[in-house]
Amino acid sequence: MRVISGNYGSRRLKAVPGQNTRPTTDKIKESMFNLIGGYFDGGICLDLYAGSGALAIEAVSRGMDSAVLCEKHRPAIETINENLKMTKEEERFTLLKGDNHKSLRNYASSQMTEPFKLLFLDPPYHKQQIEKDIQWLWKLEMINNQTTIVCETDSDVILPDRIEGYELVKVKDYGATRIHIYEGEENSVE
Repeated sequence: MRVISGNYGSRRLKAVPGQNTRPTTDKIKESMFNLIGGYFDGGICLDLYAGSGALAIEAVSRGMDSAVLCEKHRPAIETINENLKMTKEEERFTLLKGDNHKSLRNYASSQMTEPFKLLFLDPPYHKQQIEKDIQWLWKLEMINNQTTIVCETDSDVILPDRIEGYELVKVKDYGATRIHIYEGEENSVE
């Protein structure tokens, strides 16, 4: 794995050892970022199921100001820390350890100053709760209609056309992986 483009482009990333996480391949990651516009003009990114941290690192590399990564598995946390060191800009990343909802709620109450502009949801396939996660984040005003949501699922998962204030604008299959892109209904492009 590597960072595809931007400030950290071509730098190598470590994968989480074992079978508990499923890394997004470079090919899928590149296609995913092409689907959402490729580069960003600031804002904060949230990766709710960070795994190796590759998606958040790619987003910051491509122009996000900073990223918040949530992870509870110790081997993944260790891998994220190693990958963040590779950026030489660890201060641009906040790693929240433990239960993602609990740690994110604590972060939001003490440090959050604006809604997330980009949200990655790539939960373990056997624990899909994407709709509930989006609804929870919306209810707590951590996301708004300016947030782009990128969901990675197994290819047989079909997400609804609308969740809260979001409209499904793109779906793309890559072998066993399906990418769903949601945008705020007021901002969606036909």
